[in-house]
Amino acid sequence: MFMSTTFTYPDNLPRLTTLASGGGCACKIPPGELEDAVQGLVGIDAPSVLVGLDDGDDAAAIQIRGDLAVISTADFFTPVVDSPYEWGRIAATNALSDVYAMGGTPVTAINLVTWPREVLPLDVLREVLRGGLDACSAAGAPVTGGHSITGPEPVYGMAATGIVDPQHLMRNDAATAGLPLSLTKPIGVGLLNNRHKATGEFFPAAIDTMTTLNKEASEKAVAAGVKAATDVTGFGLLGHLYKMCRASGVRARIHRADVPVLTEALTALADGFIPGGSRRNLDWVRPHISTGSGIGDDDLLLLADAQTSGGLLLAGEIEGYAPIGEFLPADHDAPTIEVV
Repeated sequence: MFMSTTFTYPDNLPRLTTLASGGGCACKIPPGELEDAVQGLVGIDAPSVLVGLDDGDDAAAIQIRGDLAVISTADFFTPVVDSPYEWGRIAATNALSDVYAMGGTPVTAINLVTWPREVLPLDVLREVLRGGLDACSAAGAPVTGGHSITGPEPVYGMAATGIVDPQHLMRNDAATAGLPLSLTKPIGVGLLNNRHKATGEFFPAAIDTMTTLNKEASEKAVAAGVKAATDVTGFGLLGHLYKMCRASGVRARIHRADVPVLTEALTALADGFIPGGSRRNLDWVRPHISTGSGIGDDDLLLLADAQTSGGLLLAGEIEGYAPIGEFLPADHDAPTIEVV
């Protein structure tokens, strides 16, 4: 039973995660299948589009005037935890992360909801929305509306709008060889969320990292002049890094021992609580990876773990976040990512 300041989840209702076919960003369409589905869909060629469909960036950026661009994004998913309030906070934090990943400031967000009304009462939905509202309030972004439909399983997320000075825009295709590779949150929440769904065990450390805004990390990155960034979500650290390398025309080396990991996630990995999305991530990126001595499949599954509301992956170093590797010059005879 989960409690907030105003709501107690009824014992006679099913756990939220049991109503979801997937969980969090692990329920994304596999990256290879998605790329095949959208291939060739590029839309109109408008000069105001600074970032669009080309390289799989976190959001779109549209220039309004010389010193102002609008960032537009949307993100939603099935329950990742059983607490409706925390699910709302996580989903909103995750949606806002796309704005932060591009160096922007969120200015508003609207709710996106699918709800099984015959299974879950609307006071549970109210808790989800309250969690989203609190996350947006912490970010200074007012929630200004939304859209809802009835559906077979609960889905929640947000469409978020932000602003950025085009000179400070961070994007997928701007990484250069010689720069350090930094990550601003520990990985492993996919494993812990999968264990939570299977067993009901509650992991406060996973909640804490998923509800931490990427605001501070983004501001530090912009101040440090970082030009290339993405956030680590459903495609895992390896998947998002591969997309960044491919778009930028570089390679990367990850030092496995330097990657921050939630301690309890290692136990979940050893016990086999591996999300299907994480396995699909690894299958997609494995042909582009080489491994050093001592790096096994468990290491790669951890690095491919499907994250929800993960940290920023940066081409550069910022205060408070140690590098986990470096970007390397392109070499067509070498794999895109080395894990050592």
